Amino acid sequence: MIAIVDYGAGNLLSVKKALDFIGAESVITASANEIKNADGVILPGVGSFGNAMESMHESGLVEAVRSVAQSGRPFLGICLGLQLLFESSEESPGVEGLGVLKGKILKIPSDNLKVPHMGWNSLKFKKSTPLFEGISDGAYVYFVHSYYLSAENISDVSSTTEYGVTIHASVANGNLFATQFHPEKSGDVGLQMLRNFVSLCGGDN
Repeated sequence: MIAIVDYGAGNLLSVKKALDFIGAESVITASANEIKNADGVILPGVGSFGNAMESMHESGLVEAVRSVAQSGRPFLGICLGLQLLFESSEESPGVEGLGVLKGKILKIPSDNLKVPHMGWNSLKFKKSTPLFEGISDGAYVYFVHSYYLSAENISDVSSTTEYGVTIHASVANGNLFATQFHPEKSGDVGLQMLRNFVSLCGGDN
């Protein structure tokens, strides 16, 4: 069973529908015990960094999510869920993230660019990762964001994309994965990523 973390914000239903479509068992949950006991965990998210961290604290989920992300169990952060894994964001000065990985979340420069960045961009793979099994370098995925990751440890970065700046589009560290883009909105490419994640969780996809 895959736990989709419900901390009062996020694109929960679209992630659930995508998992249902590929035949994966999942549950939307705000239970720390369910999260800690799941075969894999997905941390989705849309909205602001500060509000998300506040909601997670109020829901009592910070410790549970952080511990699972650090446990070696399959974990997937999506969009804001990627950003929350890091230490801080320019969006919400003074607010501490989960701090599982090192890096900064920065505002996309708006010079001659539309912000938020909404649309399809191609990925440039930086290292082999199980999440990208069966997917070609240069594949297009769907982004919706105004802030982007600049990871401190380049070894964590599994893909990049370009939108005025080089965006660290995804990270992988052991069984911890996170994407700035939305796999659940990225057509067949995104569904393949979700199948790969489900396989890591012990599923048949």
